[in-house]
Amino acid sequence: MIKEYLEKINSVYSDIRSKNKSQLRERREEIDSKLPKVSEIERKIGRLSVELSISAIRGNTVTDKDFSELKEKITSLRAEKYELLVSNGYSMDYLELKYDCHLCKDTGYVGNKRCPCYKEKISKLYLKDSNLNKILDKNSFKNFSLSFYGSENSGYEKDSPRKNMEKVLSSCYKFIEEFPDSNENLLFYGTPGTGKTHLSHAIAAELLKAGYFILYKTSEDLIQDLRDIRFNKDKYREEVLEYSDLLIIDDFGTEENNDFSRAEFFNLLNKRLLNEKKLIISTNLELENILKNYNDRITSRLLGNFTICKFYGDDIRVKKNIHKIKK
Repeated sequence: MIKEYLEKINSVYSDIRSKNKSQLRERREEIDSKLPKVSEIERKIGRLSVELSISAIRGNTVTDKDFSELKEKITSLRAEKYELLVSNGYSMDYLELKYDCHLCKDTGYVGNKRCPCYKEKISKLYLKDSNLNKILDKNSFKNFSLSFYGSENSGYEKDSPRKNMEKVLSSCYKFIEEFPDSNENLLFYGTPGTGKTHLSHAIAAELLKAGYFILYKTSEDLIQDLRDIRFNKDKYREEVLEYSDLLIIDDFGTEENNDFSRAEFFNLLNKRLLNEKKLIISTNLELENILKNYNDRITSRLLGNFTICKFYGDDIRVKKNIHKIKK
């Protein structure tokens, strides 16, 4: 996996560089045809630049006066070139190589560190290769309906399912609005079919539109990723988990619960919290089951570092199917 994705990323940057070089050749051919004088000046500048380099290497054998005269000639020719380009409707840098990213010059690196544009390209590759786009098309805020939630209080809950869901929606909108500046994380818990996955997808869709790198994993898939990182040294998966602006973990509690999964989940959870990388975790478990099934290190962070949103009401999936049958 790591080799495949590194090759894809390298290929993306290689294609960008090739495109920009090809466009530069086309611009040069255009200038050769329309303004041959500019091309002639560029050749003179090239010859003088070689002389200047040789003079610098020779050092003491070249006088300061000769060295200065060479520099002045080059400066004068450049000024003449720019004047010709501008007077004929071209920009001064028309014959210079253009970059999609001036920070890394389309290499993906600034020094030995990843350029910010690298994260964007990883995000696009992940989105293209995953089924996240299809999932997000199905679940959005537009097709989320409060009509499936009853307006009558039931059980021991203070609010009706609808009133409660209005509060949950408010928390979701606030999470999106304050995403760039807040350290908030969300924990969705409650009975199956009450909208937890739908709203996590809706949040992801909105943040993707805003240009953030969103990673969606079921709890089982996440543990498999952590296993590959640990035992197969899958650096791509590790890098994706590190770079994602938001990690959504769905169906928490359905993964194999053992010493390895608990230890690796805690390490990931703790690392993202320390690095202020946000999470949304959804689970069908009640809080008492989370406290029972997971150790204090995990539960302390889940219950202490997350905004907790409880979901309850009738199973919406069942309601929708019944509605279809009645039709």
